[in-house]
Amino acid sequence: MKALVVASPGIVSLVHVDEPTAAKGEVVVAPQIVGMCGTDLELIDGSIDPAYVRYPLVLGHEWVGVLEADVVGVAAAGERVVVEGVIPCGICPECRRGDTNRCVTYDEIGFTRPGAIAGRIAVPSRLVHRIDPSVDPFDAALIEPMAVVWRALTRFALRRGLRVAVIGDGTIALLAAHMVRLFEPSEVVVVGRRDAQSDLATRAGADTFTTSTPEGTFDLVIEAAGSASSAATAVALAERGGMVILLGLPAHGTVIEIAPDDVVNNDIVIQGSFSYTQLSWTQVVHRVNAGELRPSFLVTHHFELDEAIEALSVLRGNVSQSEPRGKVVVTL
Repeated sequence: MKALVVASPGIVSLVHVDEPTAAKGEVVVAPQIVGMCGTDLELIDGSIDPAYVRYPLVLGHEWVGVLEADVVGVAAAGERVVVEGVIPCGICPECRRGDTNRCVTYDEIGFTRPGAIAGRIAVPSRLVHRIDPSVDPFDAALIEPMAVVWRALTRFALRRGLRVAVIGDGTIALLAAHMVRLFEPSEVVVVGRRDAQSDLATRAGADTFTTSTPEGTFDLVIEAAGSASSAATAVALAERGGMVILLGLPAHGTVIEIAPDDVVNNDIVIQGSFSYTQLSWTQVVHRVNAGELRPSFLVTHHFELDEAIEALSVLRGNVSQSEPRGKVVVTL
C-alpha cells in the first residue's frame, strides 16, 4: 500500500509499505479522510522533542476511517469510526486517575507508531469509537484536534460571560473560538496573522478578528499560534484573575521572558494543556454524533493521497496571501 513516510527528519515521501496485520487486541481500519497540521511539519522537520517521536514514521494523527472487522459492542465492519491516537497503558498512576494524556508509557498513532496517511492502519480495538451515519465525515476527521481543545477548556470550570481572546488563526485557534462558544462567553476576539483568515474566524464564532494586538485585557486567553511571541502576548493580555491556556506547540526548547511578580500580583492562572484524555475524546465524539459540533467548514483544501507532498506545501503556507487556509486534508 502507499503511505506518506518520514524516513528521518527532513526526508518525507510517498512510498509503498507492507499492509498491516492486526495483532491480538487490534483491528484494521481503512482511513478515509486524514487532516494535516503544523505538528506534522514539526515531525518532518525534526523539531519535536525526541521523546515523543519514533522514525521512520507514517504520518497522520487526525483521521476518520472505515472498520474492516467487528469490534464487539462498539461498531460493525463497514461502519465509520474514529480512533483515539494516544494509547494509554491503563495501569499506571496517571491512567488510573483518568489523566491518560500523561500515561508514563508514551505511545501515539502518527508519532511513535504508524499513522493514517496510508491505505490501512492497525489500531487497538479498545480505542475505537463509532461515528453515527448522519455525521459528515469531514466533521469526524476533526475530532482529534477538537479533543485537544476540549480537554483544555474543561480542565478547569469556565464561568459564563467571559471575554475571550484566541491568539492564532490556524485550525486549533479556530476550533478554540468555535468550541468556547459552548460556554456562553460575552465576547470572542481572534488575533490572527493574515486578514484572509477573517471569514473563517467569523464562521468559527469570533465577534472580532484582528491582526493587531487588541486593546484591553481578557478573562481567558487561549494561545494557539505556537510561538514565543504569541505566548508572551497571551500572558500580557490576561485580565487580573484571568487564565491563560497554552495550546500552541513551539519548537522544543523555545523560551520566553515572564515577570513572575505580575503573574502573582494579577492572580493569573497559566495552564499548559497536553493532548487529550480518554474522557475528553469520548465527550467530543458524543457531541459530534449529537450534531452539536460541526467544524467541517474549516476544511479549505482537499488532496488525494498521490498529492500528499503538494498538501504539505500548502500546509507550510505556500498559498496566496489573499486565500484563506483552514484545515488541509488528504482523502483516501
